[in-house]
Amino acid sequence: MTAAFILIINVSVAALFAVAFAVFAATNPAVRGARWLAAAYGVGVLDVALEFSLPWFARPAVTGIAIYLVYLLALTFGLKGLASHYRVRWPSLALGIVWAGAIVSIPFLLTWPYGSTPRLVLYQLPYVAMHLLMIAVVLRSGRRTLLDRLLIGVSGLVALACLSKPAIARTIGAADGPQNYIASQYAAVSQTIGAVALIALALVLMLVIMRDVTIEMVARSETDPLSGVLNRRGFEKHAVRAVERARRSGEPLAYVTLDVDRFKAINDGYGHAEGDRVIVALAALLTENLEDRDQVARMGGEEFALLLSGRTAEDARQIAETIRILIARTLRVSCDETRIVTASFGVAEFEAGDQLSDLGRRSDMALYAAKAAGRNRVSVSSSLSTEQRCAAPQPAASYA
Repeated sequence: MTAAFILIINVSVAALFAVAFAVFAATNPAVRGARWLAAAYGVGVLDVALEFSLPWFARPAVTGIAIYLVYLLALTFGLKGLASHYRVRWPSLALGIVWAGAIVSIPFLLTWPYGSTPRLVLYQLPYVAMHLLMIAVVLRSGRRTLLDRLLIGVSGLVALACLSKPAIARTIGAADGPQNYIASQYAAVSQTIGAVALIALALVLMLVIMRDVTIEMVARSETDPLSGVLNRRGFEKHAVRAVERARRSGEPLAYVTLDVDRFKAINDGYGHAEGDRVIVALAALLTENLEDRDQVARMGGEEFALLLSGRTAEDARQIAETIRILIARTLRVSCDETRIVTASFGVAEFEAGDQLSDLGRRSDMALYAAKAAGRNRVSVSSSLSTEQRCAAPQPAASYA
């Protein structure tokens, strides 16, 4: 297989991946790194095209330097895309050092013998550095899933492949000049390595993007758009798992339902925009005052649910009481500072044989008891008999 044939394959593959990443960027603007990756593979097409036409240039040595810098530019765009996707700070200082080193090396690349080992080592060093920077970006993100590790591994292998090229050239012989590069056996091997690296990196990057897009879509489907906390669907999905863990481990689990007192009066008296502001402020207060292991959800309207892992009913009661006091002290209607916002709470603890629906029902019944007792208070549920488990709770409308 000749180097020219492999170059044709490389330019076709680079063009396909450039289009694929461009489609990602166009169909999902939130995938910020995709446009940079499309640019990287687009510049890669130019690089391969220059290598293919190298013998026909009047000054092939200068064209060879252009190829050297164009490929480095493609890797720079790829690094930018990776940093953008992983939301990691752009490694501008390290990148500047790599580019400075590459530019300083140009006189040596022009004067040293074309196929000599020192020249080949100097030529490959900036590329090795770029792949190491890609690894650093993924590591800095703190993500360690299988795909992230695979991306680190592939980048490391590509860096090693770049380092191995001088040894390959010394073993099988390198071209004695740029005009003879395509016809050399070294070019065939080098371009084959490049093709494998091109495809492997692109496929892993696409898998990473597809995974993260899927995760984002799932998160959106499980998140309440107004408050930013879980919606009913998301809460039930995570809560069912928490109930199963509690059943297996025997650790306590508490379910808290809370409802803003007389929320309809806020909406009617001050407008729905003010009601929405109260909901957003309440969600923020709940999130800030609970632990990462806890789950917060807006179940609809002014009703929220909390799932407190590792907490007994008494623990949950104390947490609910603290939050109740914070709400009364800090939440106000913005256009009427005298209008205090309060909430009522119902607490239930997981018991053997409970399903999530049982927990929710007992928590609701405790909430209704808190409303009936005068609002702005916490009520704890007692255990239910089998008959009570199957009974429907009283509607909350009479306590709104």
